Amino acid sequence: MISETLISKVLDQALSQGADFADIFIENTYNSRINFNDNKTRQSIAGKDFGAGVRVFYGQTSIYAFTNDLSEKSLLEAASAISKAAKGDHQKTIIDLTRKNINNIHPVKISNNSVSKQEKIDFIRKINQASRDFSDLITQVDVTMMEKMQHVMIANSEGLLVEDDRTYSRIHVSSIATRGNEKQTGTAGPGALAGYEFFLKLDPAELGRDTARRAVTMLNADYAPSGKFPVVIDNGFGGVIFHEACGHSLETTSVAKGASIFAGKMDQQIASPLVTAIDDGTIPCEWGSENIDDEGMPTQKTVLIDKGILRSYMVDRMGSIKTGFDRTGSGRKQSYRFAPTSRMRNTYIANGTSRFEDLISSVDYGIYARKMGGGSVLPGTGNFNFAVAEGYIIRNGKIAEPVRGATLIGNGADALMKISMIADNLKMSQGMCGSVSGSIPANVGQPALKIDEIIVGGRK
Repeated sequence: MISETLISKVLDQALSQGADFADIFIENTYNSRINFNDNKTRQSIAGKDFGAGVRVFYGQTSIYAFTNDLSEKSLLEAASAISKAAKGDHQKTIIDLTRKNINNIHPVKISNNSVSKQEKIDFIRKINQASRDFSDLITQVDVTMMEKMQHVMIANSEGLLVEDDRTYSRIHVSSIATRGNEKQTGTAGPGALAGYEFFLKLDPAELGRDTARRAVTMLNADYAPSGKFPVVIDNGFGGVIFHEACGHSLETTSVAKGASIFAGKMDQQIASPLVTAIDDGTIPCEWGSENIDDEGMPTQKTVLIDKGILRSYMVDRMGSIKTGFDRTGSGRKQSYRFAPTSRMRNTYIANGTSRFEDLISSVDYGIYARKMGGGSVLPGTGNFNFAVAEGYIIRNGKIAEPVRGATLIGNGADALMKISMIADNLKMSQGMCGSVSGSIPANVGQPALKIDEIIVGGRK
């Protein structure tokens, strides 16, 4: 990577105009991707990306510059540029760098580079074949296998020097069912902070069948009704509503600006007493986990909401300066091209005490959202609009016929208060989360839960 001597020079240069703090993030990343559709491997690419970003703080202002030229000249020029962007009164020099060893709780058992491309393609072909064998209505199957191996080095003017390796593995499957001009899609995208051993734990045939089943079921379904109904949202990716409508509003990225509906509500009740919500970066080998965040702080488990009471935000270094709350190891970013901000990791609603069957049997007429799709949210208000990718009518306490085209419309804070039952079947699902510091791996999760009333948009 870069010598400690050069790192010290860069940090000294960054502090030269009186900055309060400086840090440097150095990255070397290998990415690999295989795209498969129409029964063929359409693309197989791999490459490296490397570079560094330098940041300074002047009070509550941060300035960031990056370069993919790791020469001494380029790094010192970047540090000089940001040091001159403002003027401070401090005359600081860096504390002697002290290398900090970290405890790797996400060990890689099989390196992705040790497995042949043919073995990976054979795995993908099994998914493709199982999906197509499920039904003649399946007309297209798209599979993408993604692998990423990232090495980072982080140092700052407080003397921190730390390195970490992160290996990500994920596969995304999309099966499309067609009848005439109508199409429906079933998707899955499991992933982990792990090596090729993650793929070996998956059942490729089951991935193909499950996505095909969802596509065919929705193609044969009638349209969903519209109105206000009780809704049971299933576990796993159902947590995307909490992630989008509430999670982003608990990051100091929005709290510090007053752009969050939860700003100023610490230790107040913001959810049903049944709700405990957690953001945890320490779960071994989970998609959103890390050993350290992108500011070099060890990751941790953060209880955001405890039995309905707001107990913590997700706090990065600048968020801590602006709000006064302690850092939570939540400073994350996509790459050296971005400055870190407070971000989610593995964010989920904790298990309740009810059985899934009890949630369903408690509803006379409503909607069962087995799998959620995409949506949109206004962070300042928490108002959301999310599609149901796979939905069913609940009638007389039983899951009845499938329905398509359902949309859940509501407000995050309001929905949290209307949760009346939570099951004991917590599950995590993987996604990519976008914000001002780029797109990062993040888990969403929850047990199945019941919201007593929510607006359902439908065509009937």
